[in-house]
Amino acid sequence: MARLLLVEDEPAIADTVLYALRGDGHEAVHCLTGREAQARAREAAFDLAILDVGLPDIDGFALCRDLRDLRREPPLPVIFLTAHGAEAERVLGLEMGADDYVTKPFSPRELAARVRAVLRRVAQPASASGQGAAPGAFEHDAEGLRVRYLGHALDLTRYEYGLLAALLARPGAVLSRVQLMDRVWGDAPDTSDRTVDTHVKTLRAKLREVAPDRDPVRTHRGLGYSIDTAA
Repeated sequence: MARLLLVEDEPAIADTVLYALRGDGHEAVHCLTGREAQARAREAAFDLAILDVGLPDIDGFALCRDLRDLRREPPLPVIFLTAHGAEAERVLGLEMGADDYVTKPFSPRELAARVRAVLRRVAQPASASGQGAAPGAFEHDAEGLRVRYLGHALDLTRYEYGLLAALLARPGAVLSRVQLMDRVWGDAPDTSDRTVDTHVKTLRAKLREVAPDRDPVRTHRGLGYSIDTAA
C-alpha cells in the first residue's frame, strides 16, 4: 500500500480517481488546491503525487517543484493530469522529470494502472555491486560502464552508452530530448535534437545486431524516448 496525494479541483473527477486508487489498496489524500496540497505535504510524506496542471491557485508545475523541494531524496514520483491536446504541457512536464502523464478525459482504471507501474519502477533497488536497476533483457554494470543485452556485451561509444544508461535508469519513463541532452551531452553545449535522434538510431542498430526481431527503444512522437527492459 502506498500513500498517494491527488490534487484535482474537479470533485467529480477526483471521486472516481479516489475510488480506483483506494480499490487498489492505496491510501489516497485529495486536495482541491495547490495551497492545500502544500500544507498536507508538510504534515506527512507521500509516496507519489498526481497533479492536475490547471489548478485554480497554483499551476501543477510550480506545485511539483514545491513538493519536490519538501522531499529531495528520493525525488517524489509525479504523474501529471493534462488537458486534451495540450502537447506543450506534456512536454514541459516530462522535461521537469515527471514520471508519467495522463490526458483528460481518462479512465480511472488506466490511471490506477499507471500509478502501479510508477510505484514498481521507483521501488526497483540497485544491487550492492553497482548494477543499474535494469531488469529483464538488460544487465547494466554502472561502475564498469558496461551493458549486456540478452547476455551479449554491447560495443557502445561514449554517448551511446550514456544514452542507454539514462534510459535504463528509468525503465518505461519517457525522457524528452532536452532531458537526454542535459544528462548525456552536458559537456557538449552545441548538441541538438538531431544529435539525440542520430544516437538513438545507431543504438537501435547495435541492439538489432543482437536481436533483429526486437526493438526495446520506444519513440514517443513529439515527446521523446523510453525503453522497455523486458523486450
